[in-house]
Amino acid sequence: MTLKNTIEFPNLFGDGIIISAGRVAFTLPIVGLEVYWYGVIITTAVALGILYGINRASKVGLLPDNVFEIAFWGVITGVVGARAYYVLFNGGGMSLQDAVTGIRGGGLAIYGGLIGAVAGGGIAARVKKVKFAPLADLIGLGFLIGHSIGRWGNFFNQEAFGAPTASSLPWGMTGNLIRADSQVAAMQRSLGNSGYALVHPCFLYESLWCLVGFVVLHFYMKRRSFDGEVFLLYVVWYGTGRAFIESLRTDSLMAGGLRVSQVLAIVSAVAALGLFVYFKVKVKNSGKALFKDTDASREAVAAYDYKIRLEKEKIAAKNEIVKHQREMTDPFRDDEEDDDDDS
Repeated sequence: MTLKNTIEFPNLFGDGIIISAGRVAFTLPIVGLEVYWYGVIITTAVALGILYGINRASKVGLLPDNVFEIAFWGVITGVVGARAYYVLFNGGGMSLQDAVTGIRGGGLAIYGGLIGAVAGGGIAARVKKVKFAPLADLIGLGFLIGHSIGRWGNFFNQEAFGAPTASSLPWGMTGNLIRADSQVAAMQRSLGNSGYALVHPCFLYESLWCLVGFVVLHFYMKRRSFDGEVFLLYVVWYGTGRAFIESLRTDSLMAGGLRVSQVLAIVSAVAALGLFVYFKVKVKNSGKALFKDTDASREAVAAYDYKIRLEKEKIAAKNEIVKHQREMTDPFRDDEEDDDDDS
């Protein structure tokens, strides 16, 4: 039997709240495989991000089918990148076998996933001859959905939390796994019975930051002046927030004395901001149109919409024929009509 973990927020709502939250969401029958909440949440986050991109494809001049196909490969390369990034910087001397087969024990890094997904998606787009810049705008918004939801997997795992903080922090959290952390345990010993050693809920900070970013950039999408603009703003937004939040964490991947993800967040945010300004000026001077406003895009989207409309009409017609055939072969049909005539 899997033991339940407890997560506590001692200062919330007066007396605080205690949540019983084990890592296992459910167990598959017959095979007995435990499915973790982390996996369920990450899968949901990825699916919703992809569905958003498919639904908004025409807004950037692309076809939903192409977005799905490219997203499929991006997910695969994203998982590979997330694992490779963690293995490279975790400093644990992980063997090749553990790196490949030990993924259920934990060890995925978001920035590795982003790099892998963008690289894989870029290659797939090139093979499929799909414009990558407008696709990147959807990718950025999809990533924000994924970050916002996916970070709650860390909540169930009691990981990716911040350093011990004041026991009076209103949203400070603790838990049976958090208390086992060496820094938290040391602070608790220093406090004795005078208070709790609480930590910053970094997962919550990042989730809320990405949710706000998604809402802002979703509405900004209508105002973009060049393809790829929203993606660059995503990199700026996420990098800025991640750089601050990473400074609070106790489990950062390190390279020497530097927090790898924090350095990458700062560098990528600054670079993206520079590119944003550069392309804004360039587009203003050149007057280049968005891909969605080109004849090629409009014709492709119109042809796709026409194809979907025909398929729906065929399905509707087929359903009508089947319905009519059932009515004609209904053994009670004549009796019901005779009854109606008699009345």
